[in-house]
Amino acid sequence: MKLHDLKSPQGSTHRKKIVGRGIGGKGGKTAGRGTKGQKARRTIPAGFEGGQLPLLQRIPKLKGFTNPFRVEYTPVNLDALEALGVSDVTFEVLVERGLAGKKDLVKILGRGALTTKLNVSAHGFSASAKAAIEAAGGTTTELEKPFAVRPPASGNQHQNR
Repeated sequence: MKLHDLKSPQGSTHRKKIVGRGIGGKGGKTAGRGTKGQKARRTIPAGFEGGQLPLLQRIPKLKGFTNPFRVEYTPVNLDALEALGVSDVTFEVLVERGLAGKKDLVKILGRGALTTKLNVSAHGFSASAKAAIEAAGGTTTELEKPFAVRPPASGNQHQNR
């Protein structure tokens, strides 16, 4: 038996009752809705609660907005760089060791102390991290960001204006 061979058993399905097509036969005139009243009329709007203030109007609305151009960095602290035991810390090294993802932007932050000279390249540095790396005799290289001024807007022409 195949999918196209499947059929409902005889008498299990019924045609939908067609109502409101003149007075001849069943389902004419009031079409099974009785006489008058709200249920005899057309539809009630979605969310209508009989005159009570609808739920969508009762609940508080969120204030503010979400910035569509927010740039999110993955933070990596100096103590984590120290623990790597590598003199040249590149983005590839951080991804390989699991401190950052492949598509992440990395920012080096200043928690912890440096005892060794490190050459660090990342997408961003905090002022304290930059000062600590240079004080230990290392260098900082800021990587190119994958966008010019801000990340490309997501959505269509009617959003993100």
